[in-house]
Amino acid sequence: MIKRRETLNPRLPVCLFLVMEKRLVLASASPRRKVLLEQVGLAIDVVPSGIEETAQKSEDPENRVVRLARQKAASVAGRLWDRWVIGADTIVLIDTRILEKPHDQDEAKQMLSLLSGRDHWVLTGYAIARRDRAILFSRVEETRVRIKRLSAEEIEWYVETGEPLGKAGGYAIQGVGCFMVEEVEGSYTNVVGLPVCQVLESLHTLGAVSVTD
Repeated sequence: MIKRRETLNPRLPVCLFLVMEKRLVLASASPRRKVLLEQVGLAIDVVPSGIEETAQKSEDPENRVVRLARQKAASVAGRLWDRWVIGADTIVLIDTRILEKPHDQDEAKQMLSLLSGRDHWVLTGYAIARRDRAILFSRVEETRVRIKRLSAEEIEWYVETGEPLGKAGGYAIQGVGCFMVEEVEGSYTNVVGLPVCQVLESLHTLGAVSVTD
């Protein structure tokens, strides 16, 4: 039995204990997701799924992220009989176009120009699996993000920081890229990589964690 204490607000005296039978497993190599889960007191082991993140023909964005999250969680849970496994997949969507990770600076500039002065959506599908209990739960979370109107100089400067490379949509809200975010509607942590509030609620409902004071 694992107990982790988490102070949810440093100004408040109340602390919560998140109780787990065993450490949870994250079926993702994303360091951001691991940090997000650990910040709320969860003990995490990382076991990447190795699932290829490819879209299927005529597949809508919501179905894509849920399918991939379920495949990732199920793949790792199949190797770990009695462990709770979390899988996730995140995309950035503007109009009907999915913005992947830019391969170079020119592509990053194109993405930022497209996002400039407009709203876009961040969709994360997440799945929670446990093989010995035949559980495979999944859900999708959507967050609307508005980017301020960016000048050519701002785009050039931001791309030169190197941060856009390797980030879906070409920016990181938790990093230097926060300078361009005017408004967020929905889960902020979803934009970082995982809707922590919703994931924690799902874990509690499924019995993967319990909360005590």
